[in-house]
Amino acid sequence: MKRKGLVLLLAAGLAMSQTSCKKERSAATGWKYNDAKWGGIERYDYAGQETGPGLVFVKGGQFTMGSSEQDVLYDYNNIETKVTVSSFYMDEAEVSNHNYLEYLLWMKRTFYDGQPEVFFSALPDTNCWREKLSYNEPFVTEYLRHPAFRDYPVVGVNWLQATDYAKWRTDRVNEMILIREGIMVPNFDAQVDENNFNSDAYLAGQYDGEDGKHMVKDIMDKKGTRRVKMEDGILLPPYRLPTEAEWEYAALAHIGNSELENTNYQNIYSWGGLTVRHHGGKEIDRGYINANFRRGDGDMAGIASRMNDGAIYTTEVKAYWPNDFGLYNMSGNVSEWTMDVYRTLSPEDKSDVNPYRGNVFMDPEKDQYGDLVDKDDRGRLVSKPVEDEDVQYRRNYQKSDNRGFLDEETYNNDEQMYVYGVSSLVDNQARVYKGGSWNDRAYWITPGTRRFLDENLSNSTIGFRCVMHRIGSM
Repeated sequence: MKRKGLVLLLAAGLAMSQTSCKKERSAATGWKYNDAKWGGIERYDYAGQETGPGLVFVKGGQFTMGSSEQDVLYDYNNIETKVTVSSFYMDEAEVSNHNYLEYLLWMKRTFYDGQPEVFFSALPDTNCWREKLSYNEPFVTEYLRHPAFRDYPVVGVNWLQATDYAKWRTDRVNEMILIREGIMVPNFDAQVDENNFNSDAYLAGQYDGEDGKHMVKDIMDKKGTRRVKMEDGILLPPYRLPTEAEWEYAALAHIGNSELENTNYQNIYSWGGLTVRHHGGKEIDRGYINANFRRGDGDMAGIASRMNDGAIYTTEVKAYWPNDFGLYNMSGNVSEWTMDVYRTLSPEDKSDVNPYRGNVFMDPEKDQYGDLVDKDDRGRLVSKPVEDEDVQYRRNYQKSDNRGFLDEETYNNDEQMYVYGVSSLVDNQARVYKGGSWNDRAYWITPGTRRFLDENLSNSTIGFRCVMHRIGSM
């Protein structure tokens, strides 16, 4: 659809028209909208958030968060608690090797000559496949790059790398939208080091790019144009890792329980059942295993003539059947990173709405005149932790780093640590992962179970998927 007036009607239904509110007036002041003579107050039709590439909509609601299985380890690290999660979008499937190779190509083209360390820091650890008493060398050399594995989940990616991938993806999707709408044109050769498109830098006026033929018209200057603003509603919010609550809510997919014919309210697995075998759909499919996981000692896939889950290690990210939200492999295949810092969870440790542990509140860094400082050598805006003295009288928070909130106050070099941080692996770098993997027993593929790993570490059983929050109406 071609662009008219301020902004094109976006392909996914995002609609803005310069004429739609032309005769309307402010309900507060009576001044005309979209008229330079009346101050240039802008207001345009907005048809809702566009669904980003790879995402499906997850409608929010309340659910009982926590493990419904017997606590076989007696960790008591996830006591059942009723919470509410806002609507959001989630990747239909885990991030695949091919998705990640696209990221590596862009990183190499942009940073390799001037900042090779940036490219190398994005590379997965393919040596994660090595085992002392198992022959996995073909996976070390082939799993990431061979086309036979391109639709398999990427592994060997630590939490920090997964977080960086989500930030990169945000910028590439928003850049694509601006190019699609004719506001910018592709200019890959010029995108080197800090001179690459970043959504926040663009909105802050620190990235220009090459103008397209359908720039946004400036109503204050009939012959002038302007860059897209947040108020236009064109750019999407950031991709990111899911919170633990979002991940568990999406995996359980209790939306299926609202169907009149479905009276099962005690789902154990992400496909809405009490057993690991498929019981719906076509009769020919019934009885097959619903996920890729370990059945027992030495049983990774069944016998050759009847492989019960069709995979020994990982398998395609869209293997098996999706759950009621349309999400694949929320149980099994690979475990998945979440945003959260790990703590044992009691009801007192959770907010009722969108619970999450890991907040480190940041502010954009400004110079002595109050202007944003120049972007960094990777093209990103510079941020800094909120100064504690600036928020000490606030009621909702009194410090920047809230990862250790409600911990017993113990300190190591002035850094707040979990009370057992000296003698255990649990500190503010321990991140939650969920979902179980190809190498896990059925206990770990239930959505309520949870484990943790240091954010700098990776292995062959953990991958990830991205989410995006829903703006506006549920």
